[in-house]
Amino acid sequence: MELFEEQNSENKFSPLAERVRPKSLNDLVGQEHIIGEDGALTAFLKEDYLPSTILWGPPGTGKTSIAFLLANEVNAEFIKTSAIESAVKEIRKIIEKSKYNLKNDKKTVLFIDEIHRFNKSQQDSLLHSVEDGSIILIGATTENPSFEVNSALLSRCRVYKLNALSKEQLKSIILNALEKDEQLKSINISIKELDILIDLSGGDARTALNILESIIKSKGKGDILITKSDIERIVMKKITKYDKKGENHYDTISAFIKSMRGSDPNASVFWLGKMLDAGEDPKFIARRMIIFASEDIGNADINALNLANNVFDAVTKIGMPEARIILAQGVLYLASTVKSNASYEAIDEVLQDIKKGIDTTVPLHLRNAPTALMKEEGYSLNYKYPHSFENNFVEENYFPEKVDKLYYRPKGFGSESKILNRLKDLWSKKYK
Repeated sequence: MELFEEQNSENKFSPLAERVRPKSLNDLVGQEHIIGEDGALTAFLKEDYLPSTILWGPPGTGKTSIAFLLANEVNAEFIKTSAIESAVKEIRKIIEKSKYNLKNDKKTVLFIDEIHRFNKSQQDSLLHSVEDGSIILIGATTENPSFEVNSALLSRCRVYKLNALSKEQLKSIILNALEKDEQLKSINISIKELDILIDLSGGDARTALNILESIIKSKGKGDILITKSDIERIVMKKITKYDKKGENHYDTISAFIKSMRGSDPNASVFWLGKMLDAGEDPKFIARRMIIFASEDIGNADINALNLANNVFDAVTKIGMPEARIILAQGVLYLASTVKSNASYEAIDEVLQDIKKGIDTTVPLHLRNAPTALMKEEGYSLNYKYPHSFENNFVEENYFPEKVDKLYYRPKGFGSESKILNRLKDLWSKKYK
């Protein structure tokens, strides 16, 4: 294995993403919550201090660049390795070097890419040196470190979550590369479909720059106009007509919801596939599934909401591309199960009545009476405690005076049929 000190150097053979790496923290686009003016690490850097850190975030969001620039800020030697390259023996060599550096009043930053791939013995070999400050560890991971980094090492590090880059941030990075890269700034390059290129990158700056460079190299010499067909040719996929903020986005999510509501699992998973192929945020889809589980299934299937919520949690933990399987499982269940919009209808009808001015005064017998004065005023007087009666039920008025309405109308399907039968037994006058 070859360990090397990162020089952030550039040559004509380096990929574009490498050539345009930021030279200072001020040049970095995005992640202001970590290294911006009021960033979480900024105050430390002003004191010439850098804690051991885990940078957690999607690919292409600047983890490697931030690690190198942080090392520069505290004038530390920067050593980069990865879980694939390092064994415990090599880590010990780095630790010995860091101790030598300390004797010469020099700090050492050890940057470990894909730290989530380190096994337990590799992680354990770092513990003492991180704790005593012999090395400043910066680990990069795309996986939730709570699950992938052992607790002993995690407790010795600060964890910072990096955000996927926004469309505007990616646009800034691309335009900056065209303007400042030595190999590109002399070429007249126009991008006709910049939004498509940005969407395909999925918040990943490295992917965006790699696609851009491949297209430019494929176009030969002279002025270059980059079109949708150029992007399709390089990416080797037909670009789905889907604008995340446009009409097609809302049309597609509408078709998705209506297919599930119509109990068509095949059409539902089809629209799911379209959204995923177009780069839709999996968590956006999962959130809509949670809403759907209450709005369109409700108590007809009491497992639906739990399943939808579990899908969201799993998608958040796993990420793409595996999250597609979790989403598909959830969508197929929600589409196939029994439906009821009774919960949705009930709360909307209540809110409409309240807006119309229905009386909402709490009757005295339902009010709390924590003081003697309140008891004298009749608060809680004549309240019937259900557990004191047979079957833990007694017929009582729980509405404001002169209000008595039926809002919840169970549909009689699935689990809701049991609810309906029970309500008929308890409230026979209301549920005839």
